[in-house]
Amino acid sequence: MDSNLRSWCKSITWRIIGIFILGGLAWLFTRNWQETTMITITFHVIRLVLYYFHERLWERTNWGRRKDIGDDYQI
Repeated sequence: MDSNLRSWCKSITWRIIGIFILGGLAWLFTRNWQETTMITITFHVIRLVLYYFHERLWERTNWGRRKDIGDDYQI
């Protein structure tokens, strides 16, 4: 299971990519930096929190995981 910090870091780096994409698109439609900033920040804060909890819920299930190598296997 990933640590809480790792899940937050994954969430943040993924959102940074999205910020640039949505920011660019919002600016193309609004041509207003203030509106673009508010749209982008609001959207990505919501998505960041939702992604974190989504990631943590998936960590609680074993569905779809393979157990090809035991936990005691060492290289």
